[in-house]
Amino acid sequence: MEGKDPLNVIVTGVGGQGNVLISQLMGRALVRAGYHVTIGETYGASQRGGPVMSHLRVSRQSQYGPLIPQGQADVVLGLEPVETLRVLGQYGNPGVTAITNSRPVYPLAVAIGTAHYPSVEEIVKALEELSIRAWLINATDVAIEMGAPILANIIMVGALVGAGVLPLAAEEFELELRESLPADRLDLNLKAFRRGLAEAKAR
Repeated sequence: MEGKDPLNVIVTGVGGQGNVLISQLMGRALVRAGYHVTIGETYGASQRGGPVMSHLRVSRQSQYGPLIPQGQADVVLGLEPVETLRVLGQYGNPGVTAITNSRPVYPLAVAIGTAHYPSVEEIVKALEELSIRAWLINATDVAIEMGAPILANIIMVGALVGAGVLPLAAEEFELELRESLPADRLDLNLKAFRRGLAEAKAR
């Protein structure tokens, strides 16, 4: 992604996954690193597990409009795999990079048996077809292992930074965590971020 200006990043998930929080943390860390950042949010029925999507437009030179044009995402960070595929279908292109959490959040139609949710194999195949590079990260499993499932979103940011697709060093994001989080939550979030870095670098 070096030299891409603006760098268009979409963070997608469903309501309750912490999508908006990590977008704000990423945006502030990038501003601190000297970038212009515009963030646009779009919501479905988020309180009922509907889609939530944040657009981040990152530039060294100027401020861009908040919404990324269709077909022009450079990076898609997904907190839910099928939401990742949906966004790739709308905003992706042959050069897009995708990083997604592997743990599904099943919509009601799947839970009651009236709709099909793709298998892991189907998701991996679709990710490979829709992106130039793809990472499937077991972020929720790692977060559960750490004792706090909500940390999956911070693990995913760690994977994003570790994959080298964001113009942000690990230390720069960690500084934002130190500035933004209360002391009693900081240590665990730093550990989660570092686990995400390791997950991406191990692939």
